[in-house]
Amino acid sequence: MKPADVFIAVLVAVIWGLAFVASRIALDELSPALMTALRFGIAAAPCLVVAKPKVSWSLLVAISFTLFLGQFLAQAYGIAHGVPVGLTSVIVQSQALFTIAFAVVAFREWPTPMQMVGVTIAAIGLLMICATVGYDFSVGAFAVLMVSPISFAIGNLLLRRAQGVPMFDLFAWLCLTAAVPLFALALASDGPAPTWHALTHMSLTGLACMLALGAISTSIAYWLWGRLLRDYPAAQVVPFALLVPFVGAAASSVVFSEKFGPLRLAGMVTVVGGIAVMLLSKRPRTVPVIVE
Repeated sequence: MKPADVFIAVLVAVIWGLAFVASRIALDELSPALMTALRFGIAAAPCLVVAKPKVSWSLLVAISFTLFLGQFLAQAYGIAHGVPVGLTSVIVQSQALFTIAFAVVAFREWPTPMQMVGVTIAAIGLLMICATVGYDFSVGAFAVLMVSPISFAIGNLLLRRAQGVPMFDLFAWLCLTAAVPLFALALASDGPAPTWHALTHMSLTGLACMLALGAISTSIAYWLWGRLLRDYPAAQVVPFALLVPFVGAAASSVVFSEKFGPLRLAGMVTVVGGIAVMLLSKRPRTVPVIVE
């Protein structure tokens, strides 16, 4: 990769890591549904000037509801209900484990031996983290948070079907498709008056966090990441995502004084190590489907 593109890849990872901190701050003023809706509402602004990409509405909705709505709403709920920000950033990246598992079912892409080693290591790390659940946050919050990497993984696979369309246009319309039902959910769950009050009484800090989440972390960062995936093999780009949980955990420890017990810290490191083995191994071999 060119040095400038390496810098961009690192920058995107740092932006995504810091986004977990911004989400936690914004959730002090907004409900999970409203915060997520506002995030995608801001990121959908380019839809005013870019046309809908040439993909079917059914595919657009399917990608949006998994890659964006499901992933980020579950994240917001988990953080709002006490799951530490640093831990959340690690759990979300376990999507690599689920992506490999779902690819076996959907595309018969069997993992290589090294990828199986990585899956095993990451799974052990998740079990170690599960053993710490219930002390400082509820089992229910953790269960909802686990929807995030699962939705992320499904969205990754669905995204393969949107080939040959402008990446920026696609992500803008994915954001719009997620924002509309999320605003409806916020109105239904929070009520019109509380929703309006939260939006009109947002502090400058909350507004800055939402602009950073919508315009920078979602719109710009995803566009840059898409360009990198377009210009380079995924094996060169995707490993940079390993920086995200480290940035998220480090930033959370500084901003919120977040600390991790020995078992949870060991589990987090184990998950990231397993993901590293998965991402740095060779591509899985695709087994053709035999039609009798």
